[in-house]
Amino acid sequence: MTYEILPVLLCGGSGTRLWPLSREAFPKQFLQLAGEHTLLQATALRAMRVRGALAPLVVCNAEHRYVVTEQLNDIGIAQPRLLLEPCARNTAPAIAAAAFAAMADGGDPLLLVLPSDHLIKDESGFRGAVETALASAPDGALVTFGIVPERPDTGFGYIRAAGGGGGGALRHVDQFVEKPGIERAREYVASGNYSWNSGMFLFRASTFLAELESNEPEMHARCREAVERATRDGHALRLDKPAFAAARADSIDYTVMERTKNAYVLPLSIGWNDVGSWNAVWETMEKDAHGNAAHGDVIAIDSRNTYARSERLVALIGVENLVVIETDDALLVAHRDHVQQVKDVVGRLRESGRKEGAIHRKVARPWGSYDSIDQSDRFQVKRITVKPGAALSLQLHHHRAEHWIVVSGTAKVTIEDRQFFLAENQSTYIPLGSKHRLENPGKLPLEMIEVQSGTYLGEDDIVRFEDVYGRAGKA
Repeated sequence: MTYEILPVLLCGGSGTRLWPLSREAFPKQFLQLAGEHTLLQATALRAMRVRGALAPLVVCNAEHRYVVTEQLNDIGIAQPRLLLEPCARNTAPAIAAAAFAAMADGGDPLLLVLPSDHLIKDESGFRGAVETALASAPDGALVTFGIVPERPDTGFGYIRAAGGGGGGALRHVDQFVEKPGIERAREYVASGNYSWNSGMFLFRASTFLAELESNEPEMHARCREAVERATRDGHALRLDKPAFAAARADSIDYTVMERTKNAYVLPLSIGWNDVGSWNAVWETMEKDAHGNAAHGDVIAIDSRNTYARSERLVALIGVENLVVIETDDALLVAHRDHVQQVKDVVGRLRESGRKEGAIHRKVARPWGSYDSIDQSDRFQVKRITVKPGAALSLQLHHHRAEHWIVVSGTAKVTIEDRQFFLAENQSTYIPLGSKHRLENPGKLPLEMIEVQSGTYLGEDDIVRFEDVYGRAGKA
């Protein structure tokens, strides 16, 4: 039998436990943590290799649209289908919106729901599991893919299967269990009757929506309204903000899977890792004879079971069980037994209004990126990279002037009613209050140094007149 399967990639979340590499504006699904692809790219490729799979539908934060598009373009998905969330509402509303969107043209595909920030080593085993679920699940089933526990772990929810929980066979779900304490986790693993909750699902769109309507009619109605009132923006569908924001934020486990009588679990051993902490990343890495793993320029002497990641030289001497993560603007040093507390650091940064919890020093934009390399009270220096053919908005600033120096490539510059080109080693001055635009007309990236000077240098000092990306408030 041939099935039409629509992979739904859940691309929300902020990945706070992998700070400082993962941040709100660039969370872990966009990071290259293992292998040549980012977690999002690896998930999309894995999903598309399932027999009968359509091009994936990606549910993501509207702010991440261009990052998602660029990363999927890089693996050959030219015009990815995106469902843009105006605000975070957890997995149940995200999946509901995807189901309504999938049925908008009259179809009723099977939805293969996958978090976009997990690793799976055994991809053929994953594909075989989907085939097994398709062949053995009864009509109306909601299948979740469990993971056969490798150890007692308090960081996962557990699923108890009826009639035993061995890998490879589909079983009815007896109970979903919250994250347990260590003693209870040991009991679960010893019983052989429990699997970890992976957050991966397979069901028909209409089946999920019927269960949601039965259990959470208000959420069902708001999500349907959000899709019906959505606006088309190229290959993306922007969910209606008032309707979607009115949907209660909750998980698919609470709203549907724990209440339905039709939940089934297929326990798997496929080398799954949720990459939920720096310990989890360490587990995926190749290690030396002393258990040390590294990414970047790292020297470890008389050290054991460490993980260090840095672009500059880091030397570890006589230490054990440490995680050392350095970025351009932050340094994390933590004992491996305490890496779950990294999210508390992010919480403190948010409480104090510090930007390091939300954005990197280098910030991605749809036209390229900027990197704030130096600043003081009345000046800021940025390294600007503009992609070939891309253009910033036509804009002005009330509180700052700018000096542009081209390092490589060619810049097309608009200042008021003048247009001209700058080549390498040429520069120009943008007076305060002048309408201006920067474009890259070439086929190579444009690299430029921008020096801002003025009384206020915040990103919100901008008046935008024209913008091909449909944005407001950000350059």
